[in-house]
Amino acid sequence: SCNDTVTKGEEDLEMSTVDVKDASFSPPQAFFSLSFLEKLDLSWNQLTSLPADFSASLSALRELRLEHNCLPECLCPPVSFEYLDNMEKLDLSHNQLVSVGPGVFRGLSRLRQLYLHHNRLRVVQQGSLDMLPGLEVLHLSHNNISQIDSSALAPLYSLAVLALEGNNLHHLKFKTFISLHTTATHIQLSGNPWSCDCELHRVFSKILYVRHLHIDDYRNVTCQDPPQLAGASLAWVDSQLCIAETATVLVITITVLVTVVAALVMAERNRKRNHGKNWDTESQNQTQSS
Repeated sequence: SCNDTVTKGEEDLEMSTVDVKDASFSPPQAFFSLSFLEKLDLSWNQLTSLPADFSASLSALRELRLEHNCLPECLCPPVSFEYLDNMEKLDLSHNQLVSVGPGVFRGLSRLRQLYLHHNRLRVVQQGSLDMLPGLEVLHLSHNNISQIDSSALAPLYSLAVLALEGNNLHHLKFKTFISLHTTATHIQLSGNPWSCDCELHRVFSKILYVRHLHIDDYRNVTCQDPPQLAGASLAWVDSQLCIAETATVLVITITVLVTVVAALVMAERNRKRNHGKNWDTESQNQTQSS
């Protein structure tokens, strides 16, 4: 577990061409002689931190595996992957990450796959995914995400897969997904505690009508609230969610129409009454003149 003691020191590194086990990164120069390395596996090492300059000598690296470690709550500067400009796959899953700071992934212009699932992320912040134009696969499933900033996904021009299942999402903003200017993006959203209301129905309906956005597991998106819909598939109840609102709108519309019609009728009656009075007055005047 992450509470177990990790032996420190360069002598504890068991190196192969791709794997490092029992690593603690005590000497920051641990990888300075590995500039040729293309794949580095640091998984299952109980790592609690990454040195700020750990990537400085790994410019040839294409794949970095850091899953199943104890990386801390915030993956924030000065930690940086800026020297890994050949990186294509980065796995940070199964750690303890709560937030990812803006600019951490700056420099990973060739990154195609980013795995952040099974952490404790709460918010997908604006700026946290900047400068990843080639990212195709983003796994954010099984975190505690309850909010996605409306422009957080906008820089991901190549995103093909967005996994968000098993989080803490209750609502969505259509603006968040329409900002994805991709050719085709497949989204997974099941396993979230959705609050099914008319607004959520509208958001999902709009997303489903966008040609390049595909919710692969829409049939498995289920409601948690309101209680009477708990466990029900949104796909089966969505047409009922706006009935009350539609009825209210109809009542208001009918009331307005009745009011307008009544006003028109009254206006017409007044016009005729006034016209009749004017006619009587003219007749009396003509009689008196004769």
